[in-house]
Amino acid sequence: MPPESGGTNIAGESPVTETVVETDEATITDDAELERTLGLRGGLAIGIGTMIGAGIFVFPGLAGAEVGTAATASFAVGGVIALLVALPTSELATAMPKSGGGYYFISRGLGTLAGTVIGLSLWLGLVFATAFYLVGLGFYALDGLAVVGITVGASPELIVSVIAVVAGIGFTVLNITGTENAAKLQNGIVALLLSMLVAFLAFGLLDAVGIVDAGTPPGEAQDVWAVGPIMSVAALVFTSYLGFAQVATVAGEMKAPGRNLPLAMIGSVLIVTVMYIVTIFVATSVFDQQALAAAGETAMVEVGRALLGTGGALVIIVGGLLATMSSANASILSTSRAIYGVSKDALLPRWASRINLKYGTPHVALGLAGGPVVVLAATRQVQLLAEVASFLHLIMYGLMCVALLAIRRDEPDWYDPDFRVPGGPVIPVIGAVASFGLIAFMDPLSIGTGVVVIFLTAGWYFYYARDVTLRGAL
Repeated sequence: MPPESGGTNIAGESPVTETVVETDEATITDDAELERTLGLRGGLAIGIGTMIGAGIFVFPGLAGAEVGTAATASFAVGGVIALLVALPTSELATAMPKSGGGYYFISRGLGTLAGTVIGLSLWLGLVFATAFYLVGLGFYALDGLAVVGITVGASPELIVSVIAVVAGIGFTVLNITGTENAAKLQNGIVALLLSMLVAFLAFGLLDAVGIVDAGTPPGEAQDVWAVGPIMSVAALVFTSYLGFAQVATVAGEMKAPGRNLPLAMIGSVLIVTVMYIVTIFVATSVFDQQALAAAGETAMVEVGRALLGTGGALVIIVGGLLATMSSANASILSTSRAIYGVSKDALLPRWASRINLKYGTPHVALGLAGGPVVVLAATRQVQLLAEVASFLHLIMYGLMCVALLAIRRDEPDWYDPDFRVPGGPVIPVIGAVASFGLIAFMDPLSIGTGVVVIFLTAGWYFYYARDVTLRGAL
């Protein structure tokens, strides 16, 4: 089945480049490009804003309940793996600063089959992650209503689903009206959120080490310092580290990509990893495993209450709302760019890459991103959504490292990155092994769901895209 032709020419701030796609019946040329409107601040806001939501406001209760303070090691493992992948991704992104991120790099390095599987898996993986963030938003909104004395008449689970669905629709519409609008919202949310968190965590850390006394009982978490449980929790919380790769999905809209892409990806990983470790240390210093398990997705609200009373709970609720909003907003933006990149290469129908003439955004791709998100968000299956998203991204991360090795081996004329990973093949090899290896510690249901997604995407390649040959990198 040949892909459809079409496309709209939108002038951006950078020279228009051309993507050529060969099929059995025709050669399709599409010179439409998105505008470069995102700077370093916007890139950091996408990376930090996406990662900080789940890592700080949703996972402490889930992770602390499993292994206690040893969850700090789980987050550290996740941060190291993310950094090992962020370095190769930065090199690839500066050589190929195009919308689509990991899909684009893998398709150019490993071919159309791998590109199709990863492109569609990236779409679905981001859908799972975004739904997870929206569910977290629903839980925090429900807690916020309770703190201000508003009692909901319907079941709490229904209210969480309604909030998640409405928020998903709202963020989709916002992104349709312009990337710059979404970026401004993201910048403002992240700036306010970081200010609140730094102040709160500084006080919590001082209390945990005994410099100040907030009147909290000492935590009695039954720490599980064993490799298996720590790695299992690392696999669960790895969803927290998906934000750096989402920066690469909007590479086609980044100003000065050779400088800003590596700084945004590597910087966001380092900043957020430190904040994760401090957060889980504070949480497990205040409560034991049973208390964290009982509080679940909103355990940090109770941590805030224990440290600073009702005011502390309100700070965390507001922060949780801002963080999950920021994660969901950035993820919907990135999901649409993954769809846009795959469609421009004719691995999906070409109409999916159409650009809105008024706003300069891929409105069809945004609809294909937001639609499945709101459906999954209504299920409220937090842990499954998180792990499936992690599984699909870990596959992509491992293959990105492999793609870098393949491209370096072939040395094509067009490959001229502004940033190169030091140490030759060492870091990409370790990054690939670490990414694939972490999957072994996941829940079997999450692995099974991810494998089904991969088989379905491979089936789409043989049904629709097997006659497409990607030619060139830009």
